Amino acid sequence: QVQLVESGGGSVQAGESLRLSCSASGRTLSSYAMGWFRQAPGKERESVAVISGSGAYKSYADSVKGRCTIARDNGKNTVYLQINSLKVEDTAVYYCAAGPRATMDLYDYTRWGQGTQVTVSS
Repeated sequence: QVQLVESGGGSVQAGESLRLSCSASGRTLSSYAMGWFRQAPGKERESVAVISGSGAYKSYADSVKGRCTIARDNGKNTVYLQINSLKVEDTAVYYCAAGPRATMDLYDYTRWGQGTQVTVSS
C-alpha cells in the first residue's frame, strides 16, 4: 500500500503563491492516478486537481482553473500542486490522494494523506 505525506502548506497573504508537495512511500507512485482535494471548515471535501499516472491527463476544478498547476515526478515519487494568486476562499486543509484512475470524484481515491493547512488572509 502507498503512504502519502503532504507538505508545503502555510499562512500567506491573498495574491501570493504556494507549492504543495505530496510524497509517497510503499509503492511506485506511477501506478496511481493522483488528486489534490481540499476541505474548508464546515464544508464538504472538494476536488481541486487530478493527474493520471503518466502525467498526460490533468483536470482542474473551475474554482482554481488558471491559477493551479498539478504535476508529478514519478522518479521522486512526488506530486505537486502550485497555487498562484491565492484567495481567502482557498483557505482549507489540502489533501493528496491516490486512486486507480484520474477522476474528479473523491470517492474513486483509496489512499489519503493527513493533509496540510493552507490559510490565506486578506
